[in-house]
Amino acid sequence: MAEQLKIRLKDGSEREYPAGTTFKEIAASISRSLAKEAVAAKLNGKVLDLMRTIEEDGDLELLTLKEAEGVDVMRHTAAHVMAQAVSRLYPGVKFAIGPVIENGFYYDFADHTFTPEDLPKIEAEMKKIIKENLPLEREVLSRDEAIKFFAEREDRFKVELIQDLPEDEVITIYRQGEFVDLCRGPHLPSTGKVKAFKLMNISGAYWRGDSDREMLTRIYAVAFNKKEELDAHLKLLEEAKQRDHRKLGKELGLFTLSKDVGQGLPIWLPKGAKIRRIIERYIVDLEERLGYEHVYTPHLANVDLYKTSGHWEHYKEDMYPVMKIDQEELVLRPMNCPHHMMVYKSRLHSYRDLPIRIAELGMMHRYEMSGALAGLQRVRVMTLNDAHIFCRPDQIKEEFTRVVRLIEQVYKDFGITDYYHRLSFRDPEDKEKYIQNDEMWELAQGMLKETMDDMGLDYVIAPGEAAFYGPKLDVQVKTALGKDETLSTVQLDFQLPMRFELEYMGEDGKMHRPVVLHRGIVGTMERFVAFLIEQYKGAFPAWLAPVQARVLTVSKVFDTYAQEVADVLTRAGLRVEFDNSDEKLGYKIRKSQTEKIPYTLVIGEKEQASRSVAVRRYGEGDLGVMTVDAFANLLKEEVGNKGLLVKN
Repeated sequence: MAEQLKIRLKDGSEREYPAGTTFKEIAASISRSLAKEAVAAKLNGKVLDLMRTIEEDGDLELLTLKEAEGVDVMRHTAAHVMAQAVSRLYPGVKFAIGPVIENGFYYDFADHTFTPEDLPKIEAEMKKIIKENLPLEREVLSRDEAIKFFAEREDRFKVELIQDLPEDEVITIYRQGEFVDLCRGPHLPSTGKVKAFKLMNISGAYWRGDSDREMLTRIYAVAFNKKEELDAHLKLLEEAKQRDHRKLGKELGLFTLSKDVGQGLPIWLPKGAKIRRIIERYIVDLEERLGYEHVYTPHLANVDLYKTSGHWEHYKEDMYPVMKIDQEELVLRPMNCPHHMMVYKSRLHSYRDLPIRIAELGMMHRYEMSGALAGLQRVRVMTLNDAHIFCRPDQIKEEFTRVVRLIEQVYKDFGITDYYHRLSFRDPEDKEKYIQNDEMWELAQGMLKETMDDMGLDYVIAPGEAAFYGPKLDVQVKTALGKDETLSTVQLDFQLPMRFELEYMGEDGKMHRPVVLHRGIVGTMERFVAFLIEQYKGAFPAWLAPVQARVLTVSKVFDTYAQEVADVLTRAGLRVEFDNSDEKLGYKIRKSQTEKIPYTLVIGEKEQASRSVAVRRYGEGDLGVMTVDAFANLLKEEVGNKGLLVKN
């Protein structure tokens, strides 16, 4: 008689089953509907095929396509279905890897040139395979058997993967009809359970991410449990495409990228530069009112500075090569922290001086892999709205609270509402990434958590997301694609003051060590502007728009008065253009709308005679006729209130 094993189900109930019972049989013993809907099992935290058997006691959850982990199993199987379809349509294709990714999957292929026209054919063949409802069968092979099996098939990528596996690795293959793939699993019981999917695009990818290795063709796809979910996702992608800051940046003339200049080195065009300048003036003025002292520090430094800070040890791979000049080894700075430590160290400080808030719009240089570069979001040169607060230990909570309140003010002014707080802590098991000082980490993490609790703010804790020198609060925003992205951050640091031997004279006449808060409010100018372009869909509110109003005329007869209107508004401090082109009025109005100008002022015979303007607002249409002074006051009030009413 088989050994009886104890299984605890998700609802807390316990059952006993003989060793060797399949998870599918367990599902059937619970209910007929569960047996029909289950796609995989999760035993003691590990997701397994439904046809695997229980060999130990444990906690069991039977996964359906209602659970995210169940959907991931379905996406994994869909990747195999795509590979099988490709093998049927294009004999001779070689297979690399096909993992699950967010919202879908991809598979990398070699020895065939794919085009977008191939995707509908592959989709059609995938649907046939799903209709065939082929069972997926798992088989364990020895290392020698697996290598021989794939070598005979001339699957060079699979052979390499097997050779690189640890000696004690269990090697498995999965069969579905005539198709066989090297895979750990788990998978659906059969191809018939793959639901709504769509092949999206084709791109290049280096084998194992190594630019010195073979270039493969990667086919991306998305997959969901229901067609309605797929349709909603495709609609979101289409909306995101319309909001793509790279597309809008080009159309609106905000920035450009040039191969002659270099990868990841954006050029800010006049209108983009104007938006950036407005943001820079806004944040600098706001910070100075709050007691920050702005400085300028060099874009490079002696490499020893970064060895002292610890960045050289932890960040060297992301820095540019050392330049040897006049017996010095200099490096382009990847962050501003060490420079600000030296600003503090430039003079003696008393406890009465603290807190000292040093701020800078600091330009930084980081070596980003070429494949990661994306418009303004991922660049190799960036300007950070940076600051370092040097304070006494008893001032940490107050200063941290002030920074969080500053973030809230900035988000209100820019209309950012979809965000949440993340406390990024270290992973104590990671001995390489983080400075090893358990007492410091426990103290710092405890202080941040306690302060957030005192402020009554909700947060999530993310182990492994801390900076190498200390924990931080990250404010996560949603991008146009619905992905999380860190916009603002506050980091607590006991390490750099110690490494740089920073001190202040205490009330007791002895020297003490300050604590540093690193903080960035709008992050880098590049990423922040990219985020705003997508948030506003290029239709910047009037206070941020590079051109706030454009003056148009019905005919050239009214150009003199139109120029006078433009001059009056410009002298009033407003950003105004006069379109004196020979184009027809309808074309000029459409052009103003296409360029998402907040206000369009039309002048004809009636407006000239009454010394007024006909006002059109982007996204709303006609606002009627008003005097030039009335319009100027309207726009000034909107700018002063940072009105965010421009519609997309």
